[in-house]
Amino acid sequence: MDYPPLLLASSSPYRKALLARLNLSFITASPDIDESPSRDETPAELAVRLASEKAAALANTHPDHWIIGSDQVASLSTGETLSKPGTYEKAVQQLTRSSGQTVTFCTGLCLLDASNNRQQSHCETFQAHFRTLSQTEIEHYLNIEQPYDCAGSFKMEGLGIALFESLEGRDPNSLVGLPLIALTDMLKNWGVNPLLQPALKTAPD
Repeated sequence: MDYPPLLLASSSPYRKALLARLNLSFITASPDIDESPSRDETPAELAVRLASEKAAALANTHPDHWIIGSDQVASLSTGETLSKPGTYEKAVQQLTRSSGQTVTFCTGLCLLDASNNRQQSHCETFQAHFRTLSQTEIEHYLNIEQPYDCAGSFKMEGLGIALFESLEGRDPNSLVGLPLIALTDMLKNWGVNPLLQPALKTAPD
C-alpha cells in the first residue's frame, strides 16, 4: 500500500544505514533540540522524550511526513550516564569505567504523523556486559575505530563487539541507535509492512 513520505530525524550515518535495511524510501534531516536531561528524569524517560522532541522539531517543515525520531542514553549500574565522548581522552575514561561492568542502553523511538500529530513511542532496553579490559586494549581499540561520536565509546557493528562478554536484549540494532524491530511494529500498526513493499530501485537519499 502507499504510505506518506518518511523522514528520519537524524544526521547519523549509522541510523540512516539501519533504516535503509527496511527497504523503505525515506529522506533525512537533522533536528535542533536541547538534549539536556530534566531533573529526576530516568534514562528511559530521557531517551523517549528526546526521540519525540526530535520528531516534533521537524513537523512544521515536513507537515505531510511520517517522522522517525530516535535517541539513545547509556548508563552504568551506578547511574552515571555515558554520553558521546567527543575526544580520545574522554573515550578512554568511559571505557575504563565500563570495564568489567554492565552498561544499560535505553534507545527511545518515536513515529510521528506530522499531518495530525498522532504518534507512537517506545523505549528499547539493551544491556552490554563488558569484558575486563586492560588500558592497552582500550587505547588500541580507540586508535583503530575512533568511536568518539558514539554513546559509550564503541561501535558495536565494528571491532567494538570484541569489548563485550555478552549482550542481552531483543534487538542489537538498538545499540547502533535505531530499534528496527520496534519500528517495524509501529509501521505495521499504521498499515505498512516492510516485508510487503516493492523493492527499491535505488538506495534512499
